[in-house]
Amino acid sequence: MKTQRFGLLAASGSLLSASSLLAATPALAQGPWALDANIGAVSNYIWRGVSQSGDSAAVQGGLDASHESGFYAGTWASNVDFGPGGANYELDLYLGYDFTLPDENASLGLNTIYYAYPDDGGNIDFWEIGISGGYGVFSAGIQYTVWGDKDNEDTLFDQGDLYYGAALDFPLPQDFGFGIFGGYYDFNHDDVVVGVIEQSDGSVLERTKSADYWHWGATVSKDAGQFGTFNFTYEQNGGRGEIYDDDPKFWVGWLKEF
Repeated sequence: MKTQRFGLLAASGSLLSASSLLAATPALAQGPWALDANIGAVSNYIWRGVSQSGDSAAVQGGLDASHESGFYAGTWASNVDFGPGGANYELDLYLGYDFTLPDENASLGLNTIYYAYPDDGGNIDFWEIGISGGYGVFSAGIQYTVWGDKDNEDTLFDQGDLYYGAALDFPLPQDFGFGIFGGYYDFNHDDVVVGVIEQSDGSVLERTKSADYWHWGATVSKDAGQFGTFNFTYEQNGGRGEIYDDDPKFWVGWLKEF
């Protein structure tokens, strides 16, 4: 689950950050419009602190069109692993608008993104809207789920979910970069059944826990010019072990923009 423009605010399983995208030069421009593409690979596709690829590698890529006014639209795809019978790939569709502000160190934008899983046996798509902004090395944003497909009704990734994220990105000498990031997922329907308790009268009570969680991490990146960008990232979530794999995760990635 990933969007290019929202970078570490939305997903950490990629090298694309908000600052690098705003500074990127598209490979193909036609008048006020510009078109660019990206392709990459990661050893673990982690989105908001949780692996989407079963702790395995993923190949990812996307295509963006942007207008000098600040409007942009695009699509992005990655393989995923949601277990037997689950989705094998994700396709995101998004658009947004970046405002022009008097201070060039400040940023503010609106976005919307649709997360699709076309080959899933159920119906788990969902749709978000959000706002993001920042100043200098700091960026932050909020995403709100406005709709969830029928398999998400009254559970996770349904209407009313909120995700809060923030990041600090520091340029370093020799084209290196260092970033720290974190976020909090506040689900509208947050109770998840983690077991059952059998009563003395033979009845069974469901044991539930909240699925809400924090996550955090840090990354070191290296811009290798025409060879793309490489990174090494640590991240972890503070979710309950019965719901999420909350062990520390370390992954490497490569990204090439055209």
